[in-house]
Amino acid sequence: MATIKDVARVAGVSVASVSRVVNKGPKVSKKTIDKVTKVMNDLAYTPNANARALVMQKSTTMGVVIPDLTDPFFASLANGVEQVARLQNMQLLLSTGQVSAETERQAINLLIEQRCDVMVIHSKKLSDDELIALTNKVPGLVLIDRYIKQIAHRCVWLDNLEGGKIAARHLLALKHQNFACISSKYKIDDPSLRLQGFENELNAADFEIEPTLIEYGEPNLQGGEITTQKLLASGKKFSALFVYNDAMAIGAISTLEDNGYRVPTDISVIGFDDVLLSRYSRPKLTTLNYPIEEMARQAANLAHQLANKTPTINEDEHLKHIPRLVKRESTSLNTQK
Repeated sequence: MATIKDVARVAGVSVASVSRVVNKGPKVSKKTIDKVTKVMNDLAYTPNANARALVMQKSTTMGVVIPDLTDPFFASLANGVEQVARLQNMQLLLSTGQVSAETERQAINLLIEQRCDVMVIHSKKLSDDELIALTNKVPGLVLIDRYIKQIAHRCVWLDNLEGGKIAARHLLALKHQNFACISSKYKIDDPSLRLQGFENELNAADFEIEPTLIEYGEPNLQGGEITTQKLLASGKKFSALFVYNDAMAIGAISTLEDNGYRVPTDISVIGFDDVLLSRYSRPKLTTLNYPIEEMARQAANLAHQLANKTPTINEDEHLKHIPRLVKRESTSLNTQK
């Protein structure tokens, strides 16, 4: 692998001259730039990102921490950050937190060790105090899908409580009276807030969910399948099912159909997130749109601005996002008596 010294030797210039070309420094002639650039291409020389960061006194990498690489939702999050990194000519460093405080901590520390001071962090297990301390240490650290009042200007987040209320209002408008819910087993804010909002809206309309009609499982297709089997095994009647995310909802629909129930004729199902798969399930899934890719771009731009001390946000900046109901085929008017 070619080094900066190899480039300087072949080009017949000093190492300092090569460094100035790489970092677009001043006082470099066009002749030197052309010569050094040609040699770098001939030798397939790749500048070291950490070395460039030291010279330029600013980060050349953008980091992102997500819980899971395989989940389409988090893939969309990472894609949104990557789009901004590419526009800013920055390298993307990606790590996973696995919904574990220790793993999240390790992932963030790895980015810091790589001299990354522009990062978008999806953290559900680290405490507010620890994350606040990290924002004091890392100039461009921005949280996504997390709200902490003390650092609200660094939080791009979704109102999950309101999302649960929107889902309930939709099902109530369709004249449903018997409700069930499938939620994530993880003790984090998103599922609890969605369920809380859903229950609050039902209570305001003088309805409630029986405790035996709330099941918790892994937030994936299989989790939706297993929890739906448990709901059906309870023998309790329900005509509407609110599900934590789209993957679980699609697993639930498959299980309901396998057990002789028609969706939405017998049971209406509503999901959350509006991932790509929800548009192609059968029936197509009614869900709440979570604009995660848009939010990720916003978070990445904010992180970059903060790291470079050029923030353009103000008190009126909309860092809070509201889910949007997407009506498709998996919910319908309740005709049961």
